Amino acid sequence: MKKADSGIGLKASQRISNHIAELGDWRGEMLARLRKVILEADPDITEEWKWNTAVWSRNGFICGAGAFKDHVKLNFFRGASLKDPKGMFNAGLDAKHTRAIDFSEGDKIDASALKGLIRAAVAHNLSAGKKR
Repeated sequence: MKKADSGIGLKASQRISNHIAELGDWRGEMLARLRKVILEADPDITEEWKWNTAVWSRNGFICGAGAFKDHVKLNFFRGASLKDPKGMFNAGLDAKHTRAIDFSEGDKIDASALKGLIRAAVAHNLSAGKKR
């Protein structure tokens, strides 16, 4: 796992770990599980801390995760360009470029389907030659 510097002394991966610990409830647990799946999907994914949230990238942004009062949102920056054969996207379906998955307390993560979306996002970035 590559680590990007957040620019304020802490590595992005440490900022994400701190954020998970600070949440201290089901949202932190959900974010930790999502993070694990994302990092397992592609060993070359980089963790970043942008816009005060966890972001994962490889040759461009892949997805970002935010914890809200009643859900954890996993937003795919180019989700509208991805095939979603398992119907994972359940939020932001009308957005021009992005798509998201909202996870509520008690939701299960379909790790296989999520890894498929992550890998599709990486492939999209690599095929488009995207650079930040």
